[in-house]
Amino acid sequence: MSTLRINVILFGIGNVGSTLINQVLESQQFFLEKRNIDLRFPIITNSTVAFFEKDGIKNQWESNFQSTAFPYSIEDIVDYVQTNNLENLIAVDATASEELIKFYIPLIQNGFSIVAANKKANTLHSDFYKELRRNLQKFDQSFLYETNVGAGLPVVQTINELYLSGEKITKIRGVFSGSLSYIFNRFGNENTAFSSILKEAEKSGYTEPDSREDLSGNDVARKLLILAREIGIQKEFSDVQISSLLLPDLNEENTKAEYASNKQLLDKPYEIAKITQSENHVLRYVGELDVTSQKLEVKLISTPINSALGQLKGADNLIEIYTKSYGEIPIVIQGAGAGKQVTARGVLNDILKIAEKIKLKESVFN
Repeated sequence: MSTLRINVILFGIGNVGSTLINQVLESQQFFLEKRNIDLRFPIITNSTVAFFEKDGIKNQWESNFQSTAFPYSIEDIVDYVQTNNLENLIAVDATASEELIKFYIPLIQNGFSIVAANKKANTLHSDFYKELRRNLQKFDQSFLYETNVGAGLPVVQTINELYLSGEKITKIRGVFSGSLSYIFNRFGNENTAFSSILKEAEKSGYTEPDSREDLSGNDVARKLLILAREIGIQKEFSDVQISSLLLPDLNEENTKAEYASNKQLLDKPYEIAKITQSENHVLRYVGELDVTSQKLEVKLISTPINSALGQLKGADNLIEIYTKSYGEIPIVIQGAGAGKQVTARGVLNDILKIAEKIKLKESVFN
């Protein structure tokens, strides 16, 4: 079988993007030999500049990028791939940018499939959500985003396959945040102040640079919304009921300095929550979708220490999927839900899925 060249246009060369490049370069020969797929990066970009290399970047890509990248527009990228007759195009969004999402539909219309680690496209207003999918169908392109929920864990895929097989999903519940998993797993097992564990989580890189983004519950709410929409529930972000872990006097309205110097205010309410729960219970911050009532909630719960959620360790995610066929016993997906290595590997897996789909199309038409 002839080798299929896949041209990956990478937006974002931060932690996930740069790790993805290195994973591809390490396995390039393997993909050629085992899958007849030749993965190339003819264009890589950060938020302001792009590096163009028709035959794909090599091992010294970082120094080449720094020395020869220049400012670009999306039009420049489309012109470049068309001028150089580059086919089998996959745009990878490894950013957190809302700006780039505006170009998803123009990219699709110009022959690009999309793989996104960026979850914002799937949580914008449902009008955009539907329009994006209309264009994917019209132009016969793919959009994969497994890493939107649970990094490299197969959460979106499993829920999608269950739903499309006609299975009736009744409830989805779980710990969707690696950072909050780490904080509450330690808080349940140690006699350590909540704010001390939070500060250690920040230093270790488990949280966002401003940990209020984690404590607000918004990130968990986005992941829950993505899964709800995956099974046909048309809700908006504003429909998710979020019980923030922040306090009335310590929240997003404070300056960074005020927040940094007053984290100890979190200690008392969470110590009270800890000591007033039933014996052999621990606190977990969960997202929960009740399919029957179509209610989406993000909240702090107390759960038995011997339950699946109660036994969580480290910064693991754990998602329970309840269905009609499986009854009271949920399908459980557990593992590392954050980290550049697992996220990049999840993005790479999505790229390879699209590559296989292109191969199949080519074999049919040839």
